[in-house]
Amino acid sequence: MNWLDKLERKFGRFAIPNLTMYLIGGYIIGYGVYMFIPGTLGMLTLEPVYILHGQIWRIISWVLIPPLGNVFTTVIMLLLYYSLGNALERTWGAFRYNVYIFSGILFTVLGAFLLNFIMGGNAVGFGNYFNTMYINMSIFLAIAVSYPNMELLLYFILPIKMKWMGIFYGIFILYDFIMGNMVIKVTIATSLLNFLVFFLSSRNMKPYMPKQQMRKRKFKKETSRPHMTYAGGAKHRCAVCGRTELDDPTLEFRFCSKCNGNFEYCQDHLFTHEHVK
Repeated sequence: MNWLDKLERKFGRFAIPNLTMYLIGGYIIGYGVYMFIPGTLGMLTLEPVYILHGQIWRIISWVLIPPLGNVFTTVIMLLLYYSLGNALERTWGAFRYNVYIFSGILFTVLGAFLLNFIMGGNAVGFGNYFNTMYINMSIFLAIAVSYPNMELLLYFILPIKMKWMGIFYGIFILYDFIMGNMVIKVTIATSLLNFLVFFLSSRNMKPYMPKQQMRKRKFKKETSRPHMTYAGGAKHRCAVCGRTELDDPTLEFRFCSKCNGNFEYCQDHLFTHEHVK
């Protein structure tokens, strides 16, 4: 069990479902500020100096600053990331997706304070560099890893697999990192640290890949059929001893791949029973 599993067991109930919708809702608020009171948009940026002088709302308000562009490209971008974010949440579960997004936000805030420290503790004016662009890119990269063969219609015309788009984004980010100044380097490194931490420190991401999730859903569907329900409403019964989860909640049950038919066994008889031929 890795650290994500342990966190999920303790705090999984606090996960925010459909988190992407709330993030896009924040963008809509940011667009409203930009359209109607643009002079106050500068009050939302991530500026550690101002935060340390009492403007603590800047710790989170920078998330509301939307990616600026024409209306068409902005709407397309929001719809794309809504779809990708929901796909990740369905694949990983709400808690892991929450950890992924909030860790990206946290690392970005820490990066801003680190940069302020490096620049002498009184640097201002670089808050506009710290935005959610690279956090959104981390969603795209995660999708490319989880669904490498999923096709995306580029400009609604050209089908292209996510793995190639992921490689293109990776090269684009690497170019920005190499050619950018210190602010750009810190911004990219901290904004994408969630991607590195999530995939490198999770020792086994296989159970959360789409193929494994599909197998889980299929197994759950099979075991929920009426013919798989036993006396008292039990869903598992050992073919040898006849015990169910109602007899002992600590029992674990598995199907045997070497038996012909759907024969399920408890942990005491899984490796000792005679295979049905």
